[in-house]
Amino acid sequence: QMQLVESGGGSVQAGGSLSLSCAASGGTFSLYQWGWFRQAPGKEREFVARISWTGEPYYADSVKGRFTISRDIAKSTVYLQMNSLKPEDTAVYYCNAISGTAPLFLSWGQGTQVTVSS
Repeated sequence: QMQLVESGGGSVQAGGSLSLSCAASGGTFSLYQWGWFRQAPGKEREFVARISWTGEPYYADSVKGRFTISRDIAKSTVYLQMNSLKPEDTAVYYCNAISGTAPLFLSWGQGTQVTVSS
């Protein structure tokens, strides 16, 4: 279990961009694959993107071609660049270590709110 702090959310209009960051501490960042998840009001938390130990990305179909996941191992930070945002991207975004498309850590950070208006 590591401590996770997400940041970078905000409110944008459809078509806009946001860049999220997640700083991890209290463990060895490079041991894990990392992922982003999101939870919209009234919905279950869902997988968004994953980056493997080798840096290979994998995306949910709903964000493929619009979102880019990256990481900085030296800073123990994972990023999510979100372009061409849609109202349906509105959610609280969270990061976590990941196995497949499932979160690995039981505890989550506070998340960061992303709101996209039409």
